[in-house]
Parts: sequence; structure tokens; C-alpha cells
Amino acid sequence: MTTVDITTADFENTVTNNDIVLVDFWAEWCGPCKAFGPVFEKVSGKNPEITFAKVDTDAEQQLGTMLQIQSIPTLMAFREGIAVFRHSGAIPEQALDDLVEQIKGLDMDEVRKAVEDAQAQQGDAQA
Repeated sequence: MTTVDITTADFENTVTNNDIVLVDFWAEWCGPCKAFGPVFEKVSGKNPEITFAKVDTDAEQQLGTMLQIQSIPTLMAFREGIAVFRHSGAIPEQALDDLVEQIKGLDMDEVRKAVEDAQAQQGDAQA
């Protein structure tokens, strides 16, 4: 699968309706983004079962603000609608391949439990 461009309007739908989604936040003027783009595209070709999405932060400023994107490129990974990875800066191809394998291997029952525990602790701290 090649990469798909997503907007604020279809971001949530993309993340929740696909098992694994990697999102590259980029801008046309960003040199490191231009260097990372072909790597992202190449790795997407090796993983057709994964959704590789791109968000133009200039065109989608609201989404960038919502997700607190402060530098680009920023890569976010979602599994079953849960954010499981976030990194600012370009990533070499081998590291991105390794990351994809790690995300595929996640035990999502453990991830959901960790999210629930963190939310419960946050709720206790606010009470």
C-alpha cells in the first residue's frame, strides 16, 4: 500500500477503523520531512496491511495543534485506535522497519490494561 493523505476531518476515522496506522506529520518546506518521505513510502510498500498516512501540518494546523505536534517530521503510530508510539525527527529505514515489527508484536490486552491503569491513577490524582 502506498501512503494516503489525511485531514482533520478523516483523522479519527482512519485511526479507529484500521488495525495499525502510522502517521507522518510533515510540511513542504521542511528539509528533514523531504528526506524522511521516501523512507516512509518505501516501508509502506513492504507492509500493505498497515495504513501509512501523511498529514500536511501547514494545511491541517488544527490537527497539529490538537495532537501537540511541535516539530516535524513527527511520526505517530496507532494500534487498534490507541497511540502506541510518537517520535519527532526523521527515522532511518531499518529503524522504521524494526518499529513496524514491534508494533505488530504488541500484546494489545497488555496495552489496554496499561492505558486503563494510567487513567485510573490520573483520576485518583485529581480526586
